[in-house]
Amino acid sequence: MPLRRQEGEVRVLLLTSRGTGRWVLPKGWAEEGLTGAEVAAKEAFEEAGLVGEVQPDPLGVYSYVKAMPQEQVMPCRVEVFALWVGQQLGDWPEREQRVRRWFSLSEAAGKVHEDDLRLLLERLAAQYGAERPSV
Repeated sequence: MPLRRQEGEVRVLLLTSRGTGRWVLPKGWAEEGLTGAEVAAKEAFEEAGLVGEVQPDPLGVYSYVKAMPQEQVMPCRVEVFALWVGQQLGDWPEREQRVRRWFSLSEAAGKVHEDDLRLLLERLAAQYGAERPSV
């Protein structure tokens, strides 16, 4: 979950999926030899051109059903890691395939389709709203 502090609030970057154009978080498949946090950092770079400090412990998890070729579906479980963004690149591997946009945590909760992810974003909005993070 790419995060940054902007004008006194924590914001999250969502990007469009390649298939449906829905707003999603950068995510990928588990890779041998990489921790979940390392995969999260790699996917944030490849899908959204983001570089930053990824936290080693997950913020939470959510589940969704991924549409596969030939009308098959696959249930997926996603561990969500916070990536505090230090740099947003103008050129990245999937630049031509996706749109990226920063949202408040509350706005993002209204954009995603997965109920568990929406609840996680709402919980973080309440948490960070109460903390009043510094810029």
